[in-house]
Amino acid sequence: MAKASVRIGFIEGALVLGALLVIGRAVQLQVVEGARWKAEAAQVRQVTEVLEARRGGIFDRNGVPFAMTQEYFAVGIAPNELREQGQDARTIARALGLPADRVLRDVRSKRWVAYPGPFSGLQVRPLRDIRGVHLDGSYRRHYPGEALARGIVGAYSADSGGHGVSGIELQLDSVLRGEPGERVVLKDFRGRRYESPSRLRREPVPGRDVYLTLDAELQEIAERSLDEAMDKYDALGGDIVLMDPHTGEILAAASRRLLGGRGTRRVGNRPTFFTDPFQPGSTAKIFTAAALLSLGRVDSTERVFAEHGEWVMPVNSRGDTRTIHDDHKTEGSLTLAEGIKVSSNIVLGKFSERLGLGEMYDAFRDFGFGSMTGVPFPSEAPGLIRRPNDWTRYSQASIAMGYEFEVTPIQLAAAYSAIANDGILLMPALIREVRAPDGTTLWRQRPAPVRRAVTPEVAATLRAYLKGVVEEGGTAAGVQMTNYTLAGKTGTARRFDGNGYVPGSYTASFAAMFPADDPMLVIMVKIDDPKDVSIYGGKTAAPVTRSMIEEALAARRSAIDRSRLAGPAQATIRQAAATIHRRGFRVALRGSGKVVRTTPAAGDSLRYGASVTLWAE
Repeated sequence: MAKASVRIGFIEGALVLGALLVIGRAVQLQVVEGARWKAEAAQVRQVTEVLEARRGGIFDRNGVPFAMTQEYFAVGIAPNELREQGQDARTIARALGLPADRVLRDVRSKRWVAYPGPFSGLQVRPLRDIRGVHLDGSYRRHYPGEALARGIVGAYSADSGGHGVSGIELQLDSVLRGEPGERVVLKDFRGRRYESPSRLRREPVPGRDVYLTLDAELQEIAERSLDEAMDKYDALGGDIVLMDPHTGEILAAASRRLLGGRGTRRVGNRPTFFTDPFQPGSTAKIFTAAALLSLGRVDSTERVFAEHGEWVMPVNSRGDTRTIHDDHKTEGSLTLAEGIKVSSNIVLGKFSERLGLGEMYDAFRDFGFGSMTGVPFPSEAPGLIRRPNDWTRYSQASIAMGYEFEVTPIQLAAAYSAIANDGILLMPALIREVRAPDGTTLWRQRPAPVRRAVTPEVAATLRAYLKGVVEEGGTAAGVQMTNYTLAGKTGTARRFDGNGYVPGSYTASFAAMFPADDPMLVIMVKIDDPKDVSIYGGKTAAPVTRSMIEEALAARRSAIDRSRLAGPAQATIRQAAATIHRRGFRVALRGSGKVVRTTPAAGDSLRYGASVTLWAE
């Protein structure tokens, strides 16, 4: 009996001690640490999450996507909320492409089920109305055209909330990225969400869409043409720019370079048409002609002796000389137009002596050389043309031939566009429109004149000079087109690498306008260090230009879309067919005799290369 009493007393003591410990711990939690635990509980249970905004897209002028943001989803399932576990599990499995038995097993576990995916919006569409299925969306950037125009479009990083890192993605990052939203979610102490809806504080605002001036078809033609030219001529690189001279819009721009020299990987993401200046060579001779004509220092009949292709030019009073050669044989005396046609260094050098140094400098500056064009892009080089007080005795002749100054391909294209645009230099445009997510146009590009470089009369004379280059006897005679008139200037310049001229290395170029009489397109093609076929621009860059134009005319939806079909009334069907064919259209004939109607109707807008049906009686 005594032993039983001891045992009971021991048990009672243990119970009392245990109760005291529990009470003490409760006092500690509620009184001593209560405030801290209450604060932590409140903090853990309610969490603010940032809702990512959909980034705007980047498109070509016709709406072809270059960069887009797509929403992807992670799928969470709260099994206790499902109404029909078996049927819902099969629907979930079918939509997400998961084994049905796995999904059924997961939902029967009664625990929160997470399928991280990512799953597309199309995949999760059947799940949106199922009670107990929770969708967590996120955005991913992708580029439908892959490498097409990537040097211009640029790159995007999802780090730190997402931002552009190069190209238009960087330049217009604030336009594209939108404004994030916020929501409040409930989570347990382990950071897991409760099976309850979140509370939205602020809706995210989607970014705006950017439409470039680029034409995706012309861009593809330019990039492919440059790739083919590099292969054909074993070149180190090159650039191509296509512009609308009347608006300043860049319709296509392509760059290619070999990393580490020949036989290495080709890259095309660095936009060297904006960033890498070069000495233009003979493509710059037309600007010397512009200065001479604008200042009235030459007329159409004046001639200078071409020195049989070798001119020993005095450079100072001590009798020092410099010898200038013509690559293309020149005999007798030539006019300025003839000097441009055969690309005579001697003729342009002699004529340039009629200009004051400041006059020549100002004329070149009027065409935009030595200054950034203002194209909306993160990086652009200004080129270089030194002030006259830094020139040597033979600098004037060198600049007249396209040496001792540097231009970027976009600068040269813009300068030729000024000649095509009756003398008005325009700022190159790369952004055509900015639109709200609902399609409303928020901003639209307008032509931005910089200055008048030359008068309309001088511009017309310069176009005539350039037209002669592509005619018989000119340095680009081999690229004249059957149904169209082309004007342009060839260039072949020694390559300058920053330290000096590279022995045996040249830059071949061709700057052109199409069609010659009413230009709607300016094309600038540059080939770096061609080794096969020829080093001359007329044999390398010029053929690339012609083939690009021919492809553009045949393109399904090209920006070359400005021609108007003249009515062939009262002409015989054969006469009308010949006229329309010469203007660059395909012709189908119906009947014989006099033309009574056309399809499309006379006066309708057509793109070059379109088909026209003539009906005759």
